[in-house]
Amino acid sequence: MAQATPTAERAYEHVKELILDGTYGSGELLSEGQVAAELGISRTPVREAFLRLRSDGFLELYPKRGALVVPVSLGEGRDIMQARLLLESYALDTLAARGPEALRRVGDNLAARCGPAATPREARDAGHAYHAALVAAAGNRTVTGLFDTLWHQHQRFTAAALIGRQEVAEDTAEHLALARALQNGDAAAAKDLLHRHIGSILRRAGADGDSLSLPERVA
Repeated sequence: MAQATPTAERAYEHVKELILDGTYGSGELLSEGQVAAELGISRTPVREAFLRLRSDGFLELYPKRGALVVPVSLGEGRDIMQARLLLESYALDTLAARGPEALRRVGDNLAARCGPAATPREARDAGHAYHAALVAAAGNRTVTGLFDTLWHQHQRFTAAALIGRQEVAEDTAEHLALARALQNGDAAAAKDLLHRHIGSILRRAGADGDSLSLPERVA
């Protein structure tokens, strides 16, 4: 894919952020002219941004009508969070197989990422960086790529969830607890905390957070 122009990148970030903060609601129909007027730009970079957002799963395009903000059902959201649990649990299992020192190094890295966030957007960005660092530590580039793609779907699902100071504080505390478990070399505790953390995000979005599960190991 050709590199986006600065104006198209600006349009992309603008529309994506307004979807994530709920300004553009699920099922809302957007037009190129509307977004172009909001930003004071031509329609061409907006069209580029819409195409990219369609690839990311945020929009569905309808010729001569506009771009629909794609709704995400609770069932689809549960599938997204289940996939997250599988990928991040794989990372923890891989690190555990390398021994306590590997766990401690990753725990130190994650703990350093647990600072306070001033805004919901900062909290989202910090959450992405935290979990991406955990997955990347496993050293499997294919899994890392899958996680990056999945995160776009995760953002779509959680866009409708209300994120305030309390939720940001809860996420930070859960991130820190998981990091501390890794620093202590306790992969089992870290995995349990990860399960609870992803379940709490699912409940916040209105789904059953206790329905997530991991497959049993086959001997």
